Amino acid sequence: MTPVELSRTVLRAVRRAVDGGELSVAVPQRAVVGPPGPGGCGDYATSIALQLARPAGQPPLRVAEILRRHLAGTDGVADVVVTGPGFINISLEGAAASAAALIREILDAGPAYGHGDSLAGQVVELRIPYDVRAEVVADALVRIVGSQGGRVEVGHREPVNLRPVPAPDDPALLGPDAARWALLHPAAHDRPRITADHLVQRESNPLFRVRYAHARTRALSRNAADLGFTPEPGDVQGDQPQACAIPCVVPLSRLAEVLADHPRVLARAAAHRTPDSLARHLVDVADAVLAVLPAVLPRGDEKPSAAHRARLALAEAAGAVLAGGLSLLGIDAPDHL
Repeated sequence: MTPVELSRTVLRAVRRAVDGGELSVAVPQRAVVGPPGPGGCGDYATSIALQLARPAGQPPLRVAEILRRHLAGTDGVADVVVTGPGFINISLEGAAASAAALIREILDAGPAYGHGDSLAGQVVELRIPYDVRAEVVADALVRIVGSQGGRVEVGHREPVNLRPVPAPDDPALLGPDAARWALLHPAAHDRPRITADHLVQRESNPLFRVRYAHARTRALSRNAADLGFTPEPGDVQGDQPQACAIPCVVPLSRLAEVLADHPRVLARAAAHRTPDSLARHLVDVADAVLAVLPAVLPRGDEKPSAAHRARLALAEAAGAVLAGGLSLLGIDAPDHL
């Protein structure tokens, strides 16, 4: 069950509670689900009970218990637990198997993961001004739209239908990769910053984080080979290493979640002509994979286990997504950084 499907499941539970007279509220448009917070458990958690408590005129814990009963036993839901002031924590059936299938799908597709046919047979006409940022955005869209089966025709004629805010300075001084990132990462209506910040190798630089995360996934593969084990999709949780214990569970789940969202992000970027949304998604992937790095390789006297092989597969899948996304933006993804 994907996060979107789980959100719909939660909303259906609210509707059943309303129809049964247990809650007197307007059913919200969406239910936010995400990784459990501190003290939580399971695969996902939602704070919808806290959201509905005041309009329902009932304590959050009471609302959460009502919804827990409607969620328990739902197809795809293995367990539901209420924690804290009224957070609903949901464990999914076959979550480990689903994660393994996702990782295997990504590894099989490689950097082409997320490519689809949502724009198959469509021709997108881009009419742009003679401006360096417009040229770079159009060039990225040629590849992004192509990843969804469409084709882009770029021309310099009126009326213009793609006019991103021009760069205030010449981006060429940053070098090809940093220049492209500086022009593509901001939304089209935002003025890009052409500064040396795009060149610094530190966490404050999103481009550095993305490229560093990719390079670290490649390094992990080399390190694992030296230790004599290879990636194998499976249960990424397993026995948590002593150095990270329970805190590692949420980052591992978060990484799988953002990887699963990659096809939707690509399709949306192609349909709405927004390469910036792909760039921001790559930052999310990078931040998620950097958080799990300490859990991938054995530590101290540990021997490589099935969980280590599964985490290595997850990290390699993230590396493939980062490499594929950077390639669509026209930016190099180095194996060493």
